[in-house]
Amino acid sequence: MKRSRLIAAFALAFTLNATFGQDIPKSQVPSLVVNNFQQAFPKAADVEWKMDGEIYKAEFETGLPGIDHDAWFDKTGKLVRHREEISKSKLPKKVLAKIKADFSGYRMDDVRRITEGSKVTYALELKKLKEEWKVAFDTEGNVLSKVADQ
Repeated sequence: MKRSRLIAAFALAFTLNATFGQDIPKSQVPSLVVNNFQQAFPKAADVEWKMDGEIYKAEFETGLPGIDHDAWFDKTGKLVRHREEISKSKLPKKVLAKIKADFSGYRMDDVRRITEGSKVTYALELKKLKEEWKVAFDTEGNVLSKVADQ
């Protein structure tokens, strides 16, 4: 039961990419949230804020190549989730081994590290000819979700 809820949550996470709540100006974000964001991500650039219910989402970039990030904060300013674009080389060896074993010949794209509290997962697209999967892995290389991308 717990695993099926986790899989459903990851499938939902893939659908939340660009459509999350309403765009809001920084002036409407509580100062506690903005301050905690700036402390957590001092090199953030091109920051855009969105709000859904009582959750604030910051979309931003860091570094020269413009690495994409999304960070979700609750109304108390606590960082509840962080999703960042990473290179394939930053995937754990166990994740890479699982991809090599189960998805031989697939090309990796849109690689992300997702941190919620102390839990880290990896989400990416795997493509081969006309076949495309959105797959989420835990740090041990276990597949948490596998959804065909139509």
